[in-house]
Amino acid sequence: MASRVTGILWVLAVVAAFPVAAAAQQAGAIAGLVRDTTGAVLPGVTVEASSPALIEKVRAVTSDGSGQYRIVDLRPGVYSVTFTLPGFSTVKRDGIELNAGFTAAINVELRIGEVAETITVSGASPLVDVQNVSQQRVMTRQVIEAIPTSKQYTAMAALIPGVVTSAPGGPISQDVGGMTGMTHVNAQIHGSREEDGAPRVNGMSIASITSQGNSRSNLQEAAVEEFVMQLSSSPAEYPYGGLYFNMLPKQGANIYSGSLFVGGTTEGL
Repeated sequence: MASRVTGILWVLAVVAAFPVAAAAQQAGAIAGLVRDTTGAVLPGVTVEASSPALIEKVRAVTSDGSGQYRIVDLRPGVYSVTFTLPGFSTVKRDGIELNAGFTAAINVELRIGEVAETITVSGASPLVDVQNVSQQRVMTRQVIEAIPTSKQYTAMAALIPGVVTSAPGGPISQDVGGMTGMTHVNAQIHGSREEDGAPRVNGMSIASITSQGNSRSNLQEAAVEEFVMQLSSSPAEYPYGGLYFNMLPKQGANIYSGSLFVGGTTEGL
């Protein structure tokens, strides 16, 4: 009996570990290189990322011996990054916008100066991720709210070129103007099978026990911050070759708010 209980606990531990790994792959990151004005790398620089999107508000790391740093597992939002090293002026970079799975490359130069001196750099947020090879599309809140669909993740996936949606084992089930409502459908890409997908919420699988690529959970889009669609070059913890969905939930705040979405169509369509 004791050995059986031990075996069950091992299984639960392994299963519990998988959502954490998957969720980390879908979080954002800020990384780069810190140098001085002569081009020499600077180890030991304190790098702090701050944003209202973080529960702890600030997350800090230190640059390594080669002057490189990396702040991982950052929620979608707008960040400010501060670089501090005794004997050098403090540099602050504002307006860095992160989406799920995106790594913003921020390289800076620190010059010798007063400790109390802070140099604030304002510029466009990086648009190209030069550190990741995964192919994905992110549906932000602006996209979710602007496009008149049923707000289900499969309806959002249908907006991506090459994605085909279909009812499990049945005909094409494409949403138009919200007419399919909460219909559960599969999504395929690159010639994959219906069962090659994997729906997740913050990295945790919500797949149906009868259909790996489908879910019987009605996800309320009001609780979703972003939909992440992994198209190819998936990480090792994804054992299939199709389309992967990850719904990142909102973090919440001390503010009461709400929303209302109404969709429909008539014979005139």
